[in-house]
Amino acid sequence: MLSLFFLLFQIAGLVTSIHAVLNTRTAQGAIAWVVSLNTLPVVSVPAYWVFGRSKFVGYVNTMKDSSLSMAVDREKAHASLSPYLIDQPENFAEYPAIRTLSNTPFMRGNRVELLIDGQNTYDGIEAGIKRARNYILFQFYILRADDSGNRFKKLLIEKARQGVAVHVLYDELGSGRFSHAWLSDFREAGVKIIPFNTTQGAWNRFQINFRNHRKIVVVDGRETWIGGLNIGDEYLGRDPKLSPWRDTHLHIQGPVSLVAQSIFWSDWYWADKKLLRHLNWEPEMAPGLQPGEGMDALILGSGPADDLETASLFFTTALNAAKKRIWIATPYFIPDEATTVALKLALLRGVDVRIITPRINDNWFVRHAANVYLSNLADMGARVYYYEKGFMHQKTILLDDGIALIGTVNFDNRSFRLNFEVTGAIADTGFASKVEQMLLHDLQNSTELKDYDLARQGFWERLKARGSALLSPVL
Repeated sequence: MLSLFFLLFQIAGLVTSIHAVLNTRTAQGAIAWVVSLNTLPVVSVPAYWVFGRSKFVGYVNTMKDSSLSMAVDREKAHASLSPYLIDQPENFAEYPAIRTLSNTPFMRGNRVELLIDGQNTYDGIEAGIKRARNYILFQFYILRADDSGNRFKKLLIEKARQGVAVHVLYDELGSGRFSHAWLSDFREAGVKIIPFNTTQGAWNRFQINFRNHRKIVVVDGRETWIGGLNIGDEYLGRDPKLSPWRDTHLHIQGPVSLVAQSIFWSDWYWADKKLLRHLNWEPEMAPGLQPGEGMDALILGSGPADDLETASLFFTTALNAAKKRIWIATPYFIPDEATTVALKLALLRGVDVRIITPRINDNWFVRHAANVYLSNLADMGARVYYYEKGFMHQKTILLDDGIALIGTVNFDNRSFRLNFEVTGAIADTGFASKVEQMLLHDLQNSTELKDYDLARQGFWERLKARGSALLSPVL
């Protein structure tokens, strides 16, 4: 029986190797999987079917098969946005590639508010929920059944009882399981709350490596909130190990809100297989603005169902456009080859590259793996900082004096390829100045690692860093 067991796994390893050769993203990855699948199949076969794929099966086909009406509605929405589209934002030479990649160009007529940390963000979202008249779309990677979760649960239930349509979407792997009673309170009040259903479909059943990492709130198609914060007490600094919590979010009013709505719309259909038909698709300028006024903004959805590696290409293109500075604030810094090359080229051009990452981290492997990449860039002249005042979770990039990128994308392989993400790009010098002041304040709470070189660290420190870096594709 034992011999038969090992024989079956050897056969499974051989068959799985063929799948790996045909589907693994890089030649190096394919070779690594083939070797491990045939030398240690008992461990490697299950590992491959959990961690091996970089494409999310079924999502695109679901969108194509949904119905003709969905395509028609989307076409109408895109046509209505045409008066707000920007041909070429100022000082962004790489924009044509971004526009082709994203299918959601920069739009004028928006007002964007920078929300710093949890209390400001939660208060802003709460005020927006209270303004809702027709519907609320509420999506988070992590939704906790704690004080923060119950705060928004109460608000959403109140709005549902007032006749507002409320849809709540959460990632079941990020959020974990909720009690039946907690979910029933929503449903009894008329709130539709469902998980993203990451593992639905025959090919996804054991594939727990993908996440819907998006954080999106949309109210009446007029305003949206996106950024780094989930819904949980830790985001208010109530986790003693990671407190205080440093994060950044965006509140956007204007026509680009409909792009965030479209992203939620698609995610909801994947999860529920039912179209949301009551949504408003008529764009409006932010309140108080006149034609030609407001900020230029773009919202990009990216994920493992895309034909191209959207997030990696987007950030690589944006980095290549920088002429003066690239300031990156991220909790997880494990860049892929393309973005590493873009940062190195920027350093060779004389661009001021600064990377802020927290000294304390909620992921042991990521913290050590990052040292490999930070050391390589520091050796070329990048300035590396450890944020000291608690845990910094924001995902913010400042390019030159006019472009700011804020959203859910961490600077790592998981966000670039394995997660469903959303990013806001704001092309406005006034807004970029506010982001600059925010990051300068963060730098005051950081320690610069002068002359940082991993090669000069102790043996165990180097071993932890190099060993962790090997796992970076699935961290």
